[in-house]
Amino acid sequence: MHVLIVGAAGMVGRKLTDQLVKDGKLGGRDLTRLTLTDVIEPAKPAGYKGQVATLVSDLSTPGEAAKLAALRPDTIFHLAAIVSGEAEADFDKGYRINLDSTRALFEAIRQEGLKSPYNPRVVFTSSIAVFGAPFPEKISDEFIQAPLTSYGAQKTIDELLLSDYSRKGFFDGVGIRLPTICIRPGKPNKAASGFFSNILREPLSGQEAVLPVGEDVRHWHASPRAAVGFLIHAATIDTTKLGARRNLNMPGLSATVGEQLEALKRFGGEKALKLIRREPDATIGKIVAGWPRDFAPKRAIELGFKAESSFDEIIKIHIDDELGGKIGV
Repeated sequence: MHVLIVGAAGMVGRKLTDQLVKDGKLGGRDLTRLTLTDVIEPAKPAGYKGQVATLVSDLSTPGEAAKLAALRPDTIFHLAAIVSGEAEADFDKGYRINLDSTRALFEAIRQEGLKSPYNPRVVFTSSIAVFGAPFPEKISDEFIQAPLTSYGAQKTIDELLLSDYSRKGFFDGVGIRLPTICIRPGKPNKAASGFFSNILREPLSGQEAVLPVGEDVRHWHASPRAAVGFLIHAATIDTTKLGARRNLNMPGLSATVGEQLEALKRFGGEKALKLIRREPDATIGKIVAGWPRDFAPKRAIELGFKAESSFDEIIKIHIDDELGGKIGV
C-alpha cells in the first residue's frame, strides 16, 4: 500500500501519519510506502521502516498536482486547505487554495488514468460549512447545501467535483464533512472556529483565552483522534454502499459554549474559568451564526463512523494525547 497525504504538515495530517505508521496497515494491506507533502516540508515519521518521501509542494502551482499523481499512490488523503476565517478575509487566496488546487489534483489523477488504468481511493476533507442557515433542529443527510461563507462555497464545489469524478470512474472518492475539530493542539490559528479550542486548550495549560461569542452559541464538534478515525475508516469502507452520494456528514457532539465551560470547570475548576476573557467580536459572531449546530448523521453511523459523546471525553483525550495526562492550571 502506497499512501499519499496532501497537507501532511498540518495538525490532522501529522496525527493521521502517526496513526498509519503505528497501525502499519491500511485496509488489510501492509503500508510499504508513504509520500507526505505540504507547502512546508512535513516531518518524517519516527519508527517507520517503509519507504517515505517528504515533499514541499503547492498544488496551486501549475504542474505540481501532476507530479503527485504520477507517483500513482493507492490511497490519497487530501487535507490541504486554508481555514474559514482566512478564506473569508482573502477571497482570491481562498478560491486558489481551497478550490483550484483541489480541481488540479482531481484532474491530474484523471489524466494519469488516461495513460494506463489507475483508480485510487481519494479521501477528501470537507466541512459542515457547506450548510447555511436557516437550520432545522437537527441537520439530516437530506438537508440542502447552501453555504453562507466563501469557505463553505469552496468546499461545496469540491464535493460536487469529487462526486462527478467518482461517477465517471476517474477515482474512488469519499468526502467527509468534518465537525469543528476540538481541542486542536498548538497555537491559535485564523479559523473563525478557533475559539472553541482556545477556551479549553489555553486554560488547561494555565494561560488566558479570549471568548468572542456568547455562551449560548451551539456547535458541532469532534476530537482530533476522532478525525483521524474518520479518515482511516473512509479509506477502507465499501464505497458501493455510498451509491452516487459520495459525501457524508460525520458524527460528532452538539454542545453550547456554556456546556464546554462546564466541562472545563470539572477538570480545571474556577481557576481555569477565570482565565477566559470575554471580548465580543461581531465578525466572528456573524460567521458562527451561519454555521450548523446539530446533526443526525444516520448514513455515517450506519457505515461505522464513530465520535465522542461528551465534552468530558473530548477534554480527556486532549489531556492524554497532548498534555501527558496532566493539566497545567
